[in-house]
Amino acid sequence: METKLTLRLNDNVIERAKEYAFNHKISLSKMIESYLDSITRQKLLDQKFSITPLVDSLIGVIDLQTAFDYKKEYRDYLDNKYK
Repeated sequence: METKLTLRLNDNVIERAKEYAFNHKISLSKMIESYLDSITRQKLLDQKFSITPLVDSLIGVIDLQTAFDYKKEYRDYLDNKYK
């Protein structure tokens, strides 16, 4: 079921959002719906799945370069493994 919603937003924000939606070939309504869905869904997921203390302790252990390409590294690993 779809329901109409009226929002009051700054004119500049509306114009930038319209331009963004146009450039990404999506309607402004769909863009806002997707955003609201993602932030509310993430909160539900966070409530269902909490990070265990072990996983939390591992966060930040590996310091990778900004330009690190894990797909390339994995591909190279597999190439070497199956030579």
